Amino acid sequence: MHAIVASGYGTPEVFQYKEVEMPHPGDHEVLVQVKVSSVTRADTMMRTGKPLFGRLLTGLKKPKHPIPGTAFAGKVIQTGKHVSQFEPGDAVFGETTLGFSTNAEFVVLPENGVILHKPETLSFEEAATLCDGPLTSYLFLKEIAKLRSGQRILINGASGSLGSAAVQLAKKMGAEVTGVCSTRNTGLTKSLGADHVINYQEEDFTTSGKTFDIIFDTVGLSSYRRSRKVLSERGMYLSPVIKLNLLLQMMLSSVALRKKARFAAAGMKKDQELKALLSELISIHQNGGFQILIDRQFPLEKVAQAHNYVDQGHKKGNVIIIVQS
Repeated sequence: MHAIVASGYGTPEVFQYKEVEMPHPGDHEVLVQVKVSSVTRADTMMRTGKPLFGRLLTGLKKPKHPIPGTAFAGKVIQTGKHVSQFEPGDAVFGETTLGFSTNAEFVVLPENGVILHKPETLSFEEAATLCDGPLTSYLFLKEIAKLRSGQRILINGASGSLGSAAVQLAKKMGAEVTGVCSTRNTGLTKSLGADHVINYQEEDFTTSGKTFDIIFDTVGLSSYRRSRKVLSERGMYLSPVIKLNLLLQMMLSSVALRKKARFAAAGMKKDQELKALLSELISIHQNGGFQILIDRQFPLEKVAQAHNYVDQGHKKGNVIIIVQS
C-alpha cells in the first residue's frame, strides 16, 4: 500500500510518499480502507517533536509510528475472527489516538478502539474531521470547563478547526460567545454564532477591559499569565497546546489560585470515553447544532504541502487528505 512515512522529526520535508507493507488485522481487529484522513495543528506539532517532553509518548529520536495522521473515515475491508461489531463493507470513522498511521491507504484498529459506524448524514470528508475540532472542543467545553448557560466565554482562534466548532458548540450550550480572529475571518466567526468578535489585528483581548468566565485558547498563542487579568474571579484558561509553562501554571493554579489553567488532550482519554463523546456529537450535529467547515483538501502524496499550509496558521476550519476518491 501507499503511505506517508516520516524519516524523523522536523519540517514537512521529513515526509516521504512510499510503498509500505500492508497491515493485517488480528483476531480482535478490523482493517479499514481509508478514504479520507486529515492534517491538524496537533499533527504538525507532533511532526516537529516539540515540546521535547512530548517525545516520551511519540518516540525519543524519531516517531515510534512513522506514518502520521490520527483521524480517518473509510470502509471496513476485513475483520478478525472474533470481531462482532463490524462487517466488511461497513462505512466507519474514528481516531487512532497515539497509534497514528492514518495517512495511508489502509489502517488496522482494535474493534473496541475509537471506531464508529458512519452516519449516512455525514460524508466521509465530514466524518474524518469530527475527531479533531468538534471532539476536542466538546471535551474542553463539556468536561473541562463544564460550560453553563449564561457564562461568558472567549475563544481565541475562532475560525480554525477547534475554534469554529467551539464557537458553535458554546453557543448551543447557551454561553455568551466572543470570538477572536483576523480581519478576513470576522464575518465567518459572526456567521457561526459569535455574539462578539475581536479582531486581533486591531485589538488585544487581554486589554479590552471585558472579563470572561472561560478563555479557550485553541491555538496556544496567548498565555495564562496574560489572560488572568481578564478572567472572572473563578475563571478558567484552557488550551490544547501543551507547553512547559502551561504545565507549571496548571500545578500552581490548582493549589494556590482561584483562576485556573487547564490542559487536556483528547488522545489521552480512554477509548470508550471518546466514543461516548463522539456519539453525543453526532446527535448534536444531526439536530443542527454545528456545521463542519472544510478549508482545503490535498491528495495523499501531498501531505507535506498540507502540513506547510497548516503551519501558516491561516486555515478556516479543517484540512483533509483524500486517500481514496
